[in-house]
Amino acid sequence: MTKAISLLGSTGSIGRQTLDVCQELGIPVAALAARSNVDLLEQQVRQFRPRLAALWELEPAMELAHRLSGLDVKVAYGLPGVIEAAALPESGTVVAAMVGMAGLQPALAAVRQGKRIALANKETLVCAGELVMETAHACGAEIIPVDSEHSAIFQCLQGCRDRAEVKRLILTCSGGPFFGMSRAELAHKTRADALRHPNWTMGEKITVDCATLMNKGLEYIEAMRLFDVPPEQMGVVIHRQSIIHSMVEYRDGAVLAQMGTPDMRLPIRYALTYPNRSPAPQPPLDLLSCPPLTFQPPDLQAFPCLRLAMDCARTGGSSCAALNGANEAAVGLFLEERISFGQIPELVEHAVNTIPVILNPSLEDILETDRRARETVCRLSRTAPQNNS
Repeated sequence: MTKAISLLGSTGSIGRQTLDVCQELGIPVAALAARSNVDLLEQQVRQFRPRLAALWELEPAMELAHRLSGLDVKVAYGLPGVIEAAALPESGTVVAAMVGMAGLQPALAAVRQGKRIALANKETLVCAGELVMETAHACGAEIIPVDSEHSAIFQCLQGCRDRAEVKRLILTCSGGPFFGMSRAELAHKTRADALRHPNWTMGEKITVDCATLMNKGLEYIEAMRLFDVPPEQMGVVIHRQSIIHSMVEYRDGAVLAQMGTPDMRLPIRYALTYPNRSPAPQPPLDLLSCPPLTFQPPDLQAFPCLRLAMDCARTGGSSCAALNGANEAAVGLFLEERISFGQIPELVEHAVNTIPVILNPSLEDILETDRRARETVCRLSRTAPQNNS
C-alpha cells in the first residue's frame, strides 16, 4: 500500500471518491490540488491535513490561504503550484484526476520523479502517450490505470506470461444516454439530455463525452499507449449493463473479463493497493441479481466522435492532441449552450482535418497543437450556423 498520496483534482468526482478510499484505508494525504472550488477544498484540507494545497486560479488560492491561515499548510496556485503538489517528495503515489489537458504537465512532473501514477486523467496519454511512457520507463515510474476499463484490462493481463499471447484488447462501452438513436435524432439533444448517464455518476465534461462516445475514443487511444498495442489489436463493444468493464482476448480463443459493480472506488482502491487487494466496504457484485449481459457493435455513423478517435489513433503523432483539444473546446461550448450537440463532432472533425500532424512531437509541439485546436473550434463556432432545437 502506498505511504502517502498527492491528489490532483481533489474536488472532482474521482477526487472525492479517492478521499473516501484513503479514509477507509488510512492512507495519508500529503497534497491536494483543484481548479477553483475553494469551499470544498477547504473542507478537504481541514479533514485530511495535507502539507500543501494548490488551486489553479490565483483569486481562489488567495481566498483559501486566508481561510487556512491558522493551519500548518502551504497554499500554492497555478501550474507551478499543481506541479509542486505532484512532485512532493513524501508522496509515493500521485492520483492524477485533474480533468482535461490541465492534468498533463503535473502528471509528467510526477513521472519524472519516478512515482507511482494512479492515472485517471486520460488526456495525459491521449495527447502525449509516447512521451509519457518513454519518460516513465526512463525514470522508473509506475503507471497504474484508474479508469474502470483500463483497470479491467490491467487486471486481466496479470496472468499473461508473454504479451505475444494477447490477440486483442476489448473495451466495453455503456453506449451513453443516446444509445440506439440516429445522427439526425442526436442533432438537437440538449445539455440536460446529455448529462443523464444511465450507469455512472461523473463530472459534466466526461458525461458529455460519454454521450458522444468520445470518451470511449479517448480510452481507445489511452489503452493503445498504456498497453503498447497497435490499433488492429483494439476493439470496442457496447455493453449496456456496465458489469463487464473490459476484456482481453488471447490467441488461443480464451477471453478474460473483469466484472464488478459500476463503482469507481473499486479501481481507485486497486491502484492504491496494487499488487495487493484490500477488503472493500461496498457491496460486491451479486451475480444472481444481475440483468442479462448484452453486447453490440458501436454505431460509428451516429457517433462519429468514436470514429474520429480511431482515425487519430492510426495517424498518431500530434493528431490525438488536436482531437482532444478540439473536443474539450467544443464540449465547453455545448455546456455553455452556445452550440448544439450535433455540432460537437462537426467542429472536432474540422479542427483535426485542418491542423497539420507532427510526428514524434515534443511537449511544446503538443501544447501548441492543443492551443490551435481550441482556437479553431472557438473561431468556427462564431461563424457556423446555429443548430438549436
